[in-house]
Amino acid sequence: MEHTINVALQILPTVAPEKVYATVDEAIAVIHNSGLKYRVCPFETVIEGKYDEVMAVVKQAQEVCFKAGASQLICYIKMQIKKDADVYIDDKMEKYD
Repeated sequence: MEHTINVALQILPTVAPEKVYATVDEAIAVIHNSGLKYRVCPFETVIEGKYDEVMAVVKQAQEVCFKAGASQLICYIKMQIKKDADVYIDDKMEKYD
């Protein structure tokens, strides 16, 4: 897939209650360090990029949660993909910014 897509990623790690936010922060750091455009929201993080790039970041975010001590992950992934056009976060959000 050649076009830019949006993926909304929510990771719910099974860790001690006091480690949940720190573990999720590790996943967000992976997304931040990827160089892809993203937006952190209260329940998920939206990532913008080419399909393979975004999915590689999703995998890395999951792996870092396991390294941080999670015994399992519940992951919710939503994608917006257009056949003949790009999908941009700003197109959906600029009227709210």
